Amino acid sequence: MNFAPLPSVEAAAVPSDALVLDVREMDEWAAGHVEGALHVPMSDFVARFGEVTEAVAEGGRAYVMCRVGGRSAQVTQYLVQQGIEAVNIDGGMLAWEGAGRPMVTDSGAAAVVL
Repeated sequence: MNFAPLPSVEAAAVPSDALVLDVREMDEWAAGHVEGALHVPMSDFVARFGEVTEAVAEGGRAYVMCRVGGRSAQVTQYLVQQGIEAVNIDGGMLAWEGAGRPMVTDSGAAAVVL
């Protein structure tokens, strides 16, 4: 088998207008997320795959994120296997926060990474 390296990008290098696909669970999302991100928890991913493909068709490339990069790497690999342009965000939300990138909450509370 030929395993190509997984496409990945540093959190600081994600374009501000990128389609960010957040695959964390609801409690993680509620604590803090990237404004405008598409939230599809990994546990719902297969059921909501059509929603993801529609968003990528509009956005051109999915930048996939979780807390540290493990779950998003699995989702990125799956998307690439389906012929969808996807990139894993190295270090996930922890790296995003560490790079000083903006985070929001739906409640207006201070955003944190769970």
